[in-house]
Amino acid sequence: NMRHNLTSKSAKPVIRHWNFIFQNEREFQYAAKMNNLETMEKLFEKNVNINAVDTLKRTAFHFAVARSHVSVVDFLLHHKARLDMADQHGLTVIHLAAWTGNLDIMRKLVKAGADQKAKNEEGMNVLHFAAQNNSVKIVDYVLQDLHLNDLNKPDGKGKKPFLLASEKGHVDMINNLITLKLFTSEKDKEGNTALHLAAKNGHDEVVGILLEQWGEINDLNENNSSALEIAIQNGHLSLVTFLIGKNIDLVPKPEVSRQETPLHLAADLGNVELVEVLLKAGCDLRAVDKHGKTALAVASRSNHALIVDMIIKAERYYAMKQEHLVHSDDRSDFSLSFKQDHSTQTKQIRSSLWNLAYNQLNPQEWKKLALFWKFTGEQIRAIEEQWTGKKSYKEHGNRMLLIWLHGMLLARQNPVKHIYEDLVEAGFQPLAENIRAASSTGMDTTKCAVS
Repeated sequence: NMRHNLTSKSAKPVIRHWNFIFQNEREFQYAAKMNNLETMEKLFEKNVNINAVDTLKRTAFHFAVARSHVSVVDFLLHHKARLDMADQHGLTVIHLAAWTGNLDIMRKLVKAGADQKAKNEEGMNVLHFAAQNNSVKIVDYVLQDLHLNDLNKPDGKGKKPFLLASEKGHVDMINNLITLKLFTSEKDKEGNTALHLAAKNGHDEVVGILLEQWGEINDLNENNSSALEIAIQNGHLSLVTFLIGKNIDLVPKPEVSRQETPLHLAADLGNVELVEVLLKAGCDLRAVDKHGKTALAVASRSNHALIVDMIIKAERYYAMKQEHLVHSDDRSDFSLSFKQDHSTQTKQIRSSLWNLAYNQLNPQEWKKLALFWKFTGEQIRAIEEQWTGKKSYKEHGNRMLLIWLHGMLLARQNPVKHIYEDLVEAGFQPLAENIRAASSTGMDTTKCAVS
């Protein structure tokens, strides 16, 4: 009767004896971890159980292989330690050897009869582990010496070794697997190709290699996301820039149900840098999502005022370009930006415009001026949608004036001259005189023309 034994007086020495053995085994495992052969030999002579497991079901052998302690591995093999014991995640020592990339230990384990096809609980074998941790020598050994080509199969998540290497961004492994003819365009259980997985983690170089292998740049996963959209969702700016240069679709195919363009995604996320890259690439600003909303509408609804202004600047710039009001040469394209202007060259005119918006224009007057400058109804509504309150018209007017200034500068016009003439023509004669007076007392008009 176990319960009786544990409560009777005679039970105490037994418990102490168990603790003693357990302590020895713990010490043995620690010695294996620390590469301390001397302690291991002493404990072995005391009949320690060399296959004992800790709370995670790991043995001394697991620790020795994980830390690449070759002499400890030799000791354990010599003393016939078990090779097939799996820890709580199904990891055996051969998996760990593949992960660490230690070819010497891998060879010893195979020679001693370790199960070369063992899988962990996620269905991963040695080839998966080696690919995932860039262990090139192990992959070569498994495929070219052991000829275990049938290990090249999907793991529990449907990922073949090539997909795991792409997900982790291992350039050497990718090139190695391509040489070994293990490139694959197959998808995992979530419909991701190697390209989607590399894009998700922002691995620019791997994406470049994959695109040389096959041209499915616009392939969609189960969420109807392309590599470009995945890169945008994860904020990988340099990869987005790279993909745009690779002739990628900036507007999804009509059959895609969600119909969000990359610009919709970036606008919704409020990511200024990504929006800037897409606007410079000349993405379609009129495209609508399945709710019939443009990216401008999405940005204004999400309260991303900076992005609203950027999109309006882009709409006005590309409209001017179509009318040949903007000279498209290398210089203007090089300096093209839709972000907020903080330059010292425009500081003076910007402060004049701020003064106009905040101290001189009445509540509805900024809109009158906006219509005079051919702002569309949608653009005016988008500016108005952020900030509502009694004084918000001042902020709206200032934003509108700065958008106008952006267009003037790109068209290489003198904004000081134009603001005077346009205010007169739009019926704001007194305000025009104020601006002229301000500019004559210290505003350097030449500086305000394009820097």
